[in-house]
Amino acid sequence: MVVDSPALEGFAELAPPLQALVAGVGTLALTAAGAALVTIGRLGRGALFDAMLGFASGVMVAAAYWSLLEPAISLSAAQGQLSWGPPTVGLLGGAAFLAIADRVLPHLHPSLARAAAEGPPTQWSTTTLLILAITLHNIPEGLAIGVAFGAAASTAAEAGASSFGAAVALAIGIALQNVPEGAAVALPLRAAGASRWRGFLAGTASAAVEPLAAVAGAFAVGQVLALLPYALAFAAGAMIYVVFEELIPSAHQSGRSDLVTVAAIGGFTLMMVLDVALGG
Repeated sequence: MVVDSPALEGFAELAPPLQALVAGVGTLALTAAGAALVTIGRLGRGALFDAMLGFASGVMVAAAYWSLLEPAISLSAAQGQLSWGPPTVGLLGGAAFLAIADRVLPHLHPSLARAAAEGPPTQWSTTTLLILAITLHNIPEGLAIGVAFGAAASTAAEAGASSFGAAVALAIGIALQNVPEGAAVALPLRAAGASRWRGFLAGTASAAVEPLAAVAGAFAVGQVLALLPYALAFAAGAMIYVVFEELIPSAHQSGRSDLVTVAAIGGFTLMMVLDVALGG
């Protein structure tokens, strides 16, 4: 089991908010790595980028089930509730939260023209709108990490090596899929004429909220144990919304559907293996 690894023993002994902070900083670092792709020659929107988006989609869908929804279902049953009740409420709540945020906060999805910005009309710069779009995605990802570590430490969550391993697997999966998210901000800005440094900073800044959201998620579920199944499913619903509303449509814009599909299956498989191997 994952806590038998000497490298993770010290990490496992930290308080859940600190675990979430460390994991959140790790996901921020991988976002920066993705944004750093802007420094590589003329790298732009191409097959590699589409494959990265497909991979991220597969990772997020698998993480939503194995690391969030499945534990939420088990927790609901253990708490004497309908096994599908709290997960259903949480899932729909998470998707609704992102849907509402999409409509009330101005933002611009990567690879779209400035005129395609969503939300209320605004004179904000393209850079700001791109950062806000990815920030919207990173809030539920950060919450998911925090909630997972909070659940692992909870006596109501059948805590132990298995749940801690699932939280670690989730953090790793989200960190990996943050690479294309960082690139998704940096590369369009570079293509529009921004400097490489500005593109890198903008891509990295889009994930600045993730460590904060992770700490908030871990702290919140640690205070109210009954919220755990709702919180886990809420994070899953928000992540699934991002996949279907943004990642998959964006990945298919260039017409490389077969490549995107293969990459998505690869991401899904990798996340499944991580979760079962580390959480089992």
